[in-house]
Amino acid sequence: MKKIGIVVCTNSGADYYKFDHPVEVIHSDLHLGDKVYEDFVDIKADEFYEIISKNPHIDIKTSQPPMGQIIQKYEKLRDMGYNEILTISISTKLSGIYQSTILAAEMVEGITVRAIDSKSVSYGELYLVLEAIKHIKAGLSLEEVAQKVEAVIPNINILVYVDTVKFMVKNGRLSSTAGALASLLKIKPILRMNQHDGSLVAYEKIRTSKKALNRLYEIFTEETKDRDIVAFVVYTNNKPFAEEVKKHLLTIKPGIKIELVPLTPVVGAHAGPGTLGVGYIYI
Repeated sequence: MKKIGIVVCTNSGADYYKFDHPVEVIHSDLHLGDKVYEDFVDIKADEFYEIISKNPHIDIKTSQPPMGQIIQKYEKLRDMGYNEILTISISTKLSGIYQSTILAAEMVEGITVRAIDSKSVSYGELYLVLEAIKHIKAGLSLEEVAQKVEAVIPNINILVYVDTVKFMVKNGRLSSTAGALASLLKIKPILRMNQHDGSLVAYEKIRTSKKALNRLYEIFTEETKDRDIVAFVVYTNNKPFAEEVKKHLLTIKPGIKIELVPLTPVVGAHAGPGTLGVGYIYI
């Protein structure tokens, strides 16, 4: 009998969520100064943002999960009786984890692995896990589940409100030219995940934080009009602000479901404090 387990990377924020199906999380490493932390295991979101707020010039880097850790997750699911595994990874434009999940599969006997590039991050990636669980419970095959999940990806929209892009520029996560990056450092741009290729791009260049937030609300209003959606707000060290944004979104589209989720440290390391994401998924 075929049994399907799920492996997802820590960039999804899956550690902060409780699932009713076996989901194994592979954790990236966070480098703060001369210390190395395994995301969520050694350091959680609140502690991380407190550290970087108090030490704004601390050297921050991240590194992918070691191959051995991915192999261990596969072997754990296999030993639990799951002979098929669906992996869901952060966008390949932001990390090489997707390729690692494929390579690791070649080193473990007794399993079939189907890998998905979410072309997303945070709750956009996590939502795909929830969709996968729904279809697994409905009795679909591994490939059928994967195709259902991949069909959702173009419907995931994420807008990012940033206090500064310096963290994203420093770590190479923002797709742009050198000249454009110089100008972005002087403004409050709205960034956007391109759900077609998974890149993070500067969507609109705006001069002030207030105007950027108002424009974000306008985009949300325009793009969700007459559409059924699930929405989410992702916060860093600014949960009260996120709660205000959630309330405002509910005035635009009353009655919708809006998840409020923390941005896990290995993603926050590139976003920086003060960052807030607003996402909406067409359903």
